[in-house]
Amino acid sequence: MLDRRRAGVLLHLASLPGKQRLGNLGVEAQNFIHFMVDSGLSVWQMLPLGPTHADGSPYQCLSAHAGNPEFIDVDALLAEGWLHESEVVNPAKSDTIQPLIDLASERFFAQANADWISQFNIFRKQHAYWLSDYALFMALKKAHQNRPWTDWHTPLKQRDPSALTQARQQHEDVIRQVEFTQFIFFHQWHALRDYANRHGVKLFGDMPIYVSMDSAEVWAERENFLIDEDGHCDVVAGVPPDAFSEQGQRWGNPLYDWSYQQQQDFKWWVARFKTQLELFDFIRLDHFRGLQACWHIPASAQTAIDGHWEKSPGEALLRCLKLYFHALPLIAEDLGLITPEVHALREQFDLPGMAILQFAFDGDNDNLYLPHNHSPNSVVYTGTHDNDTTLGWYQNLDARAKAQLKSYLGVNRQHSLDMPWVMNRMALASVARLAMLPMQDLLSLDSMHRMNTPGTCVGNWQWRFEWSQLWPTLPGDLKKMVALYGRSNPAD
Repeated sequence: MLDRRRAGVLLHLASLPGKQRLGNLGVEAQNFIHFMVDSGLSVWQMLPLGPTHADGSPYQCLSAHAGNPEFIDVDALLAEGWLHESEVVNPAKSDTIQPLIDLASERFFAQANADWISQFNIFRKQHAYWLSDYALFMALKKAHQNRPWTDWHTPLKQRDPSALTQARQQHEDVIRQVEFTQFIFFHQWHALRDYANRHGVKLFGDMPIYVSMDSAEVWAERENFLIDEDGHCDVVAGVPPDAFSEQGQRWGNPLYDWSYQQQQDFKWWVARFKTQLELFDFIRLDHFRGLQACWHIPASAQTAIDGHWEKSPGEALLRCLKLYFHALPLIAEDLGLITPEVHALREQFDLPGMAILQFAFDGDNDNLYLPHNHSPNSVVYTGTHDNDTTLGWYQNLDARAKAQLKSYLGVNRQHSLDMPWVMNRMALASVARLAMLPMQDLLSLDSMHRMNTPGTCVGNWQWRFEWSQLWPTLPGDLKKMVALYGRSNPAD
């Protein structure tokens, strides 16, 4: 998969600049690709693209397949004549652009352009394996004032066939709007992916191992999860206590019924990968260690302390996926409490792992994240979306770790480091074939620009950059550095 040395940038689509509330699939996404090309970069990594709940977390989505409607480019709807200028008034100040998309949907079907309708029908057919349930799920959420499905009327909550048939008839118009929304998202996404690939840029996605309790998949396919017909769980997902949290992390996601899924030849996972591989060239599987064992937490527990490990059939799952897709461009997020069994599973399928430079300077010289311990078949990061920016990390680093970093670099303790560019250079110089630099580190930004702080619920997922934050020589300087370490964009 990592066929050559490359360098890329980690930037969520929502963090692009623009006149909508979130970054979107329009001209600014194309401008960002031009910035990447000018900088010699060839991989754009994003966070999950699904529709989020109110907290905005892309790791707890309403669907494992659908795209977030807020990423749709409104200007493209204007250009098609499905919206009028007078209707699009400062979308950046609106909580959602969904009313504009619904208005565009009405005009789309009223105009009945034969080519567009044909494309729409083809999309519905190709994506029927998830779209039908998702569209009904979203229509029913709207009818229930956005309450979770576990609070719906019992026949709908338990998916009584006659109740579902009646609901599809009753909410036909809303269902069609949801289908149109997803059609436009995927249409715009494919246009962006084609644009990126023509410029030598590969798109790198992110797949959370678990799905949200309040999601179309858990409601419609609950036999895949350890959950009863009313949405009650005896155990939920999370991770045990570690250096980052004394109480561990209680995520609350439903856990998989691995026995059932294996009996079904993992068709639920095959469908999920089918959608993601339509969107991305590479995929990072978040919490890869969950394929070897999952941390089961009693649902009644308030923390993750009292959980226990349960084995997962990761080898059988990966073997099935490789058989189905032949090539599996999967990168394992193998961070945290990683056992020899997890490493063995990753290595058995020749999957690249991750090395985080911010984790390299709190131990001795056998720390796996130190550059001299990296392997070619891996992805090196200065930090990820869950870490502080590298400048912020360094500013808060204790004296011992700073001394170790300077010793590693061969400079004296009084030496002033050009941070974060010392770490950017270190990542680019690594033997790891793929080096990923967060946009905040390319812009030398401090902790005020952090994307996410794990274990907190306020102030996350909101960071966006502005073009004014780039200094004029940044693309050229970065391109020279990328070339110096043999990572140039292959299109150059």
